[in-house]
Amino acid sequence: MRIARYTTGEEPTFGIVEDDGGRLVLSEVQGDPLYQPVTPTGVRVPLDDVRLLAPVIPRSKVVGIGRNYAEHAAEMGGEAPAEPLLFLKPNTSVIGPGDPVTLPRQSRNVHYEGELAVVIGRICKDVPVERVPDVIYGYTCANDVTARDLQRSDGQWARAKGFDGFCPLGPWIETSLDPSDLHVVTRRDGEVVQDGRTSQMVHDVAHLVAHVSAAFTLLPGDVILTGTPAGVGPVGAGQRVEVEIEGIGTLANPFVTRD
Repeated sequence: MRIARYTTGEEPTFGIVEDDGGRLVLSEVQGDPLYQPVTPTGVRVPLDDVRLLAPVIPRSKVVGIGRNYAEHAAEMGGEAPAEPLLFLKPNTSVIGPGDPVTLPRQSRNVHYEGELAVVIGRICKDVPVERVPDVIYGYTCANDVTARDLQRSDGQWARAKGFDGFCPLGPWIETSLDPSDLHVVTRRDGEVVQDGRTSQMVHDVAHLVAHVSAAFTLLPGDVILTGTPAGVGPVGAGQRVEVEIEGIGTLANPFVTRD
């Protein structure tokens, strides 16, 4: 099931993405499906008539995983860490599909990083690997936008990865998906710049969630970014980045400068 968050010009609402004779429609549901059963209201609207929003706004946190693909670790000048490398992005960094990423004045070297994102579905702590599927609500696409020059100069990653708009998510949450071997492709202005598979992760989804939950209590709507394949690179004003993940869809965002 695909759960989208959207607006028709009024208050944001949630809906199930359905195929209606070759066109996609949204079947509106009551409330927030993270916190109550999915119950359609009977209202249906064509996908083309709505504006998709970030499918979830974490009330607590976005947890990133650094250097979780060996080839990406190598292109960054190092090796993949023995344990998952954790960092945090504020929930104010989250934006939705189509929303512009504003390049900060403080950086001259902003990079895209296409990633699979895990959305947590229930409060949990110290989750055993074999119980991880029980706490996952679903998966979506993410772009872990990074100010690479600030990442190097600061010596830690909070500012470099935490600017407003530096965590695009979308286009929706897929709740039924095997994340073990998904194709992950990133395009910059239509050109493929990243092409990997989640099977290339050093630490798989189950071990990532277990490891993160050993450090932090995870809450419904928390998001874990699982790392990016090799091929990261700069993106400038006027360019567009698409992150496409097999079984989910495509997240696209333009990059702009501040007025």
